[in-house]
Amino acid sequence: MAPLYHRMFGMVRRSYSTWERSLSLGTLPPLGHRGLAVSARQPPPRFGLLFDIDGVLVRGRNPIPGAADAFSRLLGRDGKLAVPVVFVTNAGNCIRQARATELSSVLGVEICADQIILSHSPLRMFHQFHNKCVLFSGQGPVEEIAKDLGFNNIVTIDDLRTAFPLLDMVDHSRRPKNPPPICSDFPTIEAVVLVGEPVRWETSLQLILDVLLSSGRPSEWLSQVPHPHIPILACNMDLVWMAEAKAPRFGHGTFLVCLETLYHKLTGQELRYEALIGKPSTVTYSFAERLILSQAKERGWDTPIQTIYAIGDNPMADIYGANLYNRYLQSQQGNSRDSQPESCQSVLVCTGVYNGQGDVSPDTQESVTQTVFHGHRDFRLDPSLVEATHVVHDVGQAVDLVLMKEGWVSEDERVGSSTPKT
Repeated sequence: MAPLYHRMFGMVRRSYSTWERSLSLGTLPPLGHRGLAVSARQPPPRFGLLFDIDGVLVRGRNPIPGAADAFSRLLGRDGKLAVPVVFVTNAGNCIRQARATELSSVLGVEICADQIILSHSPLRMFHQFHNKCVLFSGQGPVEEIAKDLGFNNIVTIDDLRTAFPLLDMVDHSRRPKNPPPICSDFPTIEAVVLVGEPVRWETSLQLILDVLLSSGRPSEWLSQVPHPHIPILACNMDLVWMAEAKAPRFGHGTFLVCLETLYHKLTGQELRYEALIGKPSTVTYSFAERLILSQAKERGWDTPIQTIYAIGDNPMADIYGANLYNRYLQSQQGNSRDSQPESCQSVLVCTGVYNGQGDVSPDTQESVTQTVFHGHRDFRLDPSLVEATHVVHDVGQAVDLVLMKEGWVSEDERVGSSTPKT
């Protein structure tokens, strides 16, 4: 995976250089609010905040108690956020504006689309695929999502099923009674993008494999398995996530496990990804960092951002990703640009996937055999990466902890029923 991530980091830097030039020329919409006046009591922020959403701020459609109050403590005297804030979620079944509108209602603070990073948001930087014929798998407004990301030639699973109805044969009730003629002018699919778990897994698994095994021409049958297969870009590797149910629910990572297992079972070869995006990918954290820095610049805060606090509920996604990115930042000390933060600290809350029970064994082999590691196949288990810098009860305590560490409130002023575990 190392060469892939070196290429992806280069892509992040190049794409954001263009993005920042556009910002300075005024050709992009503003990030958040202009002219934010930090109160006299507070210095300009030297830190930024990355919030996960599901399990930290909401569970399903229900706000987590105390989330709105926590954000009220981040407001300046003018009623606007007094620190750079970005929301980094592995959800991907909507567009950014829809999520921003939802969060604004939940938190009682105006959140703009440019503060939202969905699992698929970094695909905006993958320009080499934007004009290719790309199969998109997921749910929600898939075509709208793809167009918002910059893709121009989109094929959905429904499009593929309509063109080749004989391929989807698991559900007897959907089998065509009168077989239609074979579609001869369907475009060759050049890449596959997996933005999130689909509704009918059997249909999506079958048709995606048909595309991979036919080099993008599912009407044809190849005598040999094409190698390598056409590029796959996958977003959101979460095996499970937290909604209203008491136990975690299957996530897109579970769908990826099924796809990888079936491909290996059918071909004897491993499925390979052109890119894995979403937490814990370092590409996603690099994308978030640039939004934090651009947000601070837009608001006129000249003090360098030194620390990023990443607040999440999933040790295998939020904490692993934040710690992995912190490791990257440490490796860049002394040979990187001056504006890069010095560290990324992980803050684990107990209101979602993590409930304070069960630790990862320091024995890597034991962890693997006990299936403790829920991370993706292509990410190596390192127990230190799932050990949070701080563990607190909820997002309220997380915000209090950050403000106290940054000297914005004293210990006596800190709001919270119990002391965070650090």
